[in-house]
Amino acid sequence: MLKPARGHFEPVPDAAMSSAFARDMMSALVSRPRSISPKYFYDAEGSRLFDLICGLPEYYPTRVELRLLTETAGEIAHLMGPRAQIVEFGAGSLRKVRLLLGAMTEPAGYLPIDISGEHLNACAAQLARDYPALQVQPVVADYSARLRLPPCPRGMGMRVGFFPGSTIGNFTPRQAEQFLRRAGRALQGGALLLGADLIKDPAVLHAAYNDAQGVTAAFNLNLLARANRELGTGFDLQQFAHSAFYNAPQQRIEMHLISRRKQTIEFGGVPHTFEEGEAFHTENSYKFTIDSMRALAARAGFTPGPVWTDPDQLFSVHWLHAPR
Repeated sequence: MLKPARGHFEPVPDAAMSSAFARDMMSALVSRPRSISPKYFYDAEGSRLFDLICGLPEYYPTRVELRLLTETAGEIAHLMGPRAQIVEFGAGSLRKVRLLLGAMTEPAGYLPIDISGEHLNACAAQLARDYPALQVQPVVADYSARLRLPPCPRGMGMRVGFFPGSTIGNFTPRQAEQFLRRAGRALQGGALLLGADLIKDPAVLHAAYNDAQGVTAAFNLNLLARANRELGTGFDLQQFAHSAFYNAPQQRIEMHLISRRKQTIEFGGVPHTFEEGEAFHTENSYKFTIDSMRALAARAGFTPGPVWTDPDQLFSVHWLHAPR
């Protein structure tokens, strides 16, 4: 078992994501309907707002997943075996991985991957101080793209991917399968521990994405604020409204920013007009059944293993054996 103490850690520079952001923003503005990847939510401010969302009373996924990980950490650690390395896709605040590290036998490595370099470096540095025996190697990158991981050091045990928070739901079904195939190759012979939100009463879903304090609305609007800061787009945030709803036929929450009036912004020397009521699609969050999640993993080459869920069937955590 690891004991918190003083450690060391080498920060990595933030990846040059602004150029990709500029290209994707231009593509979004010239497309109809307009949409952009939710990965651009996560600059330092977006990461801070998402951490606040995770503590909201309406937002059950984090609360339920933390309880599941707390209750099953010993069982999961046994599956990992000694000297395992955890690779976390979309690491965020690193709160959940601490539950696993505390239960593992001599965890040897932690490789968190996140698009928000400033936030990742701060959290990884703190983790390294708390767990000095752990080799912490943060990677500032887009985990949804093709990604090459460094080879496992000699003597290290199983490489285990960790993908909590039902972030898998931000992909389309095709993208989710593609991501899982890439993850399977990176984790060859290891496993993936994955959190998946479950289909449930639409009223519960609606409340989770439309909180009374308006934090999710601020998180959604921060995408435009980030574009203003980094790209000079000049969006007027007061003229866009947060909208989130459950699309039952597609089994997904959709988040949009709705133009309150006809307005024009300039980007790349070109004017781009939003009509009154026009939607800018910023996120999907697909929901699953346990069987549909296991079937998706199997199509991507994983062998489904144990699955844990809460008594109310709100959320699920899956152990998936990676192909060799």
